[in-house]
Amino acid sequence: MQRQSYHDVLIIGSGAAGLSLALRLAEHGRIALISKGPLAEGATLYAQGGISVVLDEHDSLTSHITDTLTAGAGLCDGEAVTYCVEQARNGIQWLIDKGVPFTRETDVSGNSDYHLTREGGHSHRRIIHAADATGRAVEKTLEQQAREHPAIDIFEYHLAIDLITGRKLGLEHNHCAGAYILDLKEQTVHTFGARVVALATGGAGKVYLYTSNPDVATGDGIAMAWRAGCRVANMEFIQFHPTCLYHPRAKSFLITEAVRGEGGRLLLPNGEAFMSRFDPRGELAPRDIVARAIDHEMKRLGAECVYLDISHKPADFIKEHFPTVHARCLEFGFDMTREPVPVVPAAHYLCGGVITDLHGRTDIPGLYAIGEMACTGLHGANRIASNSLLECLVFADAAYRDILKNLETFAAPEGIPPWDESQVTDSDEEVVVSHNWNELRHFMWDYVGIVRTDKRLQRALRRCELLKQEIEDYYGNFRVTNDLIELRNLALVAELIVRSAMARKESRGLHYTLDYPRRDDSRPPHDTVLAPRHYRPSQTMPPRRTRKTVRVPGKSDSATQR
Repeated sequence: MQRQSYHDVLIIGSGAAGLSLALRLAEHGRIALISKGPLAEGATLYAQGGISVVLDEHDSLTSHITDTLTAGAGLCDGEAVTYCVEQARNGIQWLIDKGVPFTRETDVSGNSDYHLTREGGHSHRRIIHAADATGRAVEKTLEQQAREHPAIDIFEYHLAIDLITGRKLGLEHNHCAGAYILDLKEQTVHTFGARVVALATGGAGKVYLYTSNPDVATGDGIAMAWRAGCRVANMEFIQFHPTCLYHPRAKSFLITEAVRGEGGRLLLPNGEAFMSRFDPRGELAPRDIVARAIDHEMKRLGAECVYLDISHKPADFIKEHFPTVHARCLEFGFDMTREPVPVVPAAHYLCGGVITDLHGRTDIPGLYAIGEMACTGLHGANRIASNSLLECLVFADAAYRDILKNLETFAAPEGIPPWDESQVTDSDEEVVVSHNWNELRHFMWDYVGIVRTDKRLQRALRRCELLKQEIEDYYGNFRVTNDLIELRNLALVAELIVRSAMARKESRGLHYTLDYPRRDDSRPPHDTVLAPRHYRPSQTMPPRRTRKTVRVPGKSDSATQR
């Protein structure tokens, strides 16, 4: 039985960004919070390292800004970086007030303060953390308060299919009015109307064969926003985390950057340290440099992995600072207090995404995007460690303030038609979905990975186009399922990544191509901006610093009724 529900704000995604926004807005309206799995499941839950913030008296905002700009390889938006760094203390204080148990330390004089660690790319200790499970501490604290808030209606095991916009409804103004959402338990599609919609669906790591991301990271929000008419930027910049545990059963377990920050060394299989040959900062170089160095050495030697060694530190120190990592490694037979741990790079973080301004606004009135799926300009061509959770907090607050200011100007949606599946049937060819899913992830890993070439990208694009056509034919004839919706989104996001990579004729930050191995500094750095064929310039969001927007050919987005 289909149902229709109406709220003031519909938030799709329940990580740090979505939960922060929901809790802030819940004092001012009725909130629908959508989670495609259990409420806490998402990338935030598995974030280990911490959150970057200037708290030490020897540190400075200028230093944090400089480090972020340096890591971003000339492509950061200076205004976004400055805003985020300046708002960091407020975001951390909000979490402290909510009860997040950040780790403290006591000095020789008996004074207690928050323990700060240092991670790759940072020139000071500025990472506040909750042991080595900061994301879990943040997620679980906010989850509990969201569950207890009477103004937040939580819908777990619900997967958004597509946004409902004025253009789709044949209206003059293209305001976002809600979304069609699949109840994964009932297998029925429901209509959610709202004055405002906020996307906080995270990244798209599952587009790659090897990733640190949880299974829910399938680029849903990016794909929905694109189909609705939003631009994306810098999709070619995929951060590969250098140190994921190498074990056939480990499944995406990453070993926090803080292990290297506290003295962990990367070693070849023969025990030789190698990072100093690639960067004077050694293990504390930014992630793109470390990941490429590991990739280079593995290919040079034909090795399956390299090793991360912190066993020279006292065992009690390791257990105190990295209890989660230590326990998890022990499960797979590795004692990091006594021996090196095998590691490999894996797709970790998307630095680009849906273009937003500093308020989280997208190209479509009434539609906001926050967190990893948004391209705010903070990260540029490479994200510095532990700026990700910070971005979630700061821009959730910015979106909250803008939504609160404009909420009453957005009319309540009316006349939204229900989801129509009268012309489709149940599929008897599920093998098509599983086969295409596997093919997609394999060719993205092989052709659009850490090191790229024009030929590899062209091969990937041809496969993307064929897969997209096959998936759309399938989508138009059969009832939607969880796997089909996610595959449809992944195929689209894969194409956007490939097209963005093909458009950048240089190596910069996380995008490294053998055909153009150097940065092109002959002109000012530019964003890679793609727009769907039906994109119309926004009346609510100021233009972004960019070269000319590239229109992507293709069909118009699917109609709201099937």
